[in-house]
Amino acid sequence: MENKNIYKALADFQQEVPVLLKGTDGYGYKYVKLEHIIAQINPILKKHKLGFTQLCEGNGLKTIVFHTSSGEQISSHTYIPECDMKGMNKFQSYGAGITYFRRYALSSMLGIIADADTDAKAYTINPMKTKNAKTKKIMNDLIDDLDLQATKLPLKENDENWDKVIKYMNSHPDAKGKSMDKIVKNLQEKYIITSSVKKKLTTHLL
Repeated sequence: MENKNIYKALADFQQEVPVLLKGTDGYGYKYVKLEHIIAQINPILKKHKLGFTQLCEGNGLKTIVFHTSSGEQISSHTYIPECDMKGMNKFQSYGAGITYFRRYALSSMLGIIADADTDAKAYTINPMKTKNAKTKKIMNDLIDDLDLQATKLPLKENDENWDKVIKYMNSHPDAKGKSMDKIVKNLQEKYIITSSVKKKLTTHLL
């Protein structure tokens, strides 16, 4: 039987790995962050001589699970649809897709449970091809699920970055003389800016 060693090891792994669900909220369901999944499964994978790697290939993600003793492996390719996320440039949006599908592809390949009441349709719909307001809201709220805030800094009044932002607004060539909306759009490449913070920033615009 082809790949009999890896399938046996994978079956043994599945009998030992626990349900990994934690209380992290996404859009209407709970899930486990990718780093938590990896931290919990790595010791059990090692015990059963299993490992994995995930590679970006073309417009998707290739997940490979391998058996270190026999050299056997199984793989799967996951298509990552193009998606524009609110407040994100195209590179950050693509990175979000990679994070999202890494978690799902790995969970699927290993047969582990890391989600409850999953609503994965939210990412598979391309918002550029729909005018449905509900779908757009799903896409924007999905930012939390994708852990995108880890790539940005939340801006708060009088924190360590506040003075830097004020100085940027009033003296930097990319911001000086521009409208507040334009300035905030530029700042959102790096910072998470709420509507209340935007109002406070407006009072500092010369």
